Amino acid sequence: MRTVGVEEELLLVDPDSGEPKALAAAVLAHAALDDPGQDVFEKELFGQMLEFATHPQSEMADLGAEIVRCRKEAARHAGEIGCAVAALATSPLPVSPSISVNERYQWMAEHYGFATQEQLVCGCHVHVSVESDEEGVAVIDRLRPWLAVLCALSANSPFWQGRDTGYAAYRSRLWERWPSAGPTELFGSAQRYHRHVADMVATGVILDEAMAYFDARPSARYPTVEIRVADVCLRADTAVLVAALARALVETAARDWRAGRPPLDHRVGLLRLAAWQAARSGLDQDLLDPATMRPRPASDVVHSLLEHLGDALVESGDTARVEEAVAGLLSWGNGAREQRRLMERTGSLRDVVTECVRHTQG
Repeated sequence: MRTVGVEEELLLVDPDSGEPKALAAAVLAHAALDDPGQDVFEKELFGQMLEFATHPQSEMADLGAEIVRCRKEAARHAGEIGCAVAALATSPLPVSPSISVNERYQWMAEHYGFATQEQLVCGCHVHVSVESDEEGVAVIDRLRPWLAVLCALSANSPFWQGRDTGYAAYRSRLWERWPSAGPTELFGSAQRYHRHVADMVATGVILDEAMAYFDARPSARYPTVEIRVADVCLRADTAVLVAALARALVETAARDWRAGRPPLDHRVGLLRLAAWQAARSGLDQDLLDPATMRPRPASDVVHSLLEHLGDALVESGDTARVEEAVAGLLSWGNGAREQRRLMERTGSLRDVVTECVRHTQG
């Protein structure tokens, strides 16, 4: 069975005001003092962010338990220095981001200017094991039409800089401002993929291979495909759902490749429209159907995804877990809908943040 690992980025906030706090260095120092050998937590582009990575897991129950444990550990370390962690993909409250002290991050700030300041956003990246570089590229060719559905399910960024954006996943719209971000063309082979990335690096617009911020890509560090479209999810069980669907997508795509079934040849422009629609409406309106690129009710598109992944979900033992989680999201809503309900009830973005702090560990 393919293993799965998750990287989550969390927002560091004041526990009373809800305002983001640039205390990542202090949190990491506390974690290192508490456990000198820890390799779970890392700094990110901004001092208001903290990242953790799980170990590769075969069972979704184990992955879920590790995500909860990492979130609670992050909250404990943050609490020791007077802040809290929130699984929010954008800050609802206004913030002036603080670039972390790092040569790479300084290069980005100088090279990309104001666009860098807009990137205080928190994502959930899912790594799924693959058997070879060739399989990995074949998989990303075949994942492309379905990734917008993962964005819609995970949507958790309706507010930004003190305002309702009108989007469910505004993080993805900010992320698209990186010059290398978004959906990709069909590559057809690992050789063509690597030549494409090398050509991008040779332009000087991006620093290196790691800055090819595609929606899905072969990892430069691990024998995995990395799927990068999801918002960090407010609740841990939604993150597990995204991971289970990601694994099933990779397995289904690999089987199609081995069987000689070609990928859907949607143009990048249509994939960008599908991604925009998913970010705009989440699960509350139509999505673009991955097969036809025509609008259909979100619930129908999500169920088409489950049908597409049926065999892989059965063989991994994830069917019941995924169906239950999807039914809950379609009924209760994703993080974006939950944040808006909190705002309607309290009338305060500060209260939205403090409530989300509580949900982050649940």
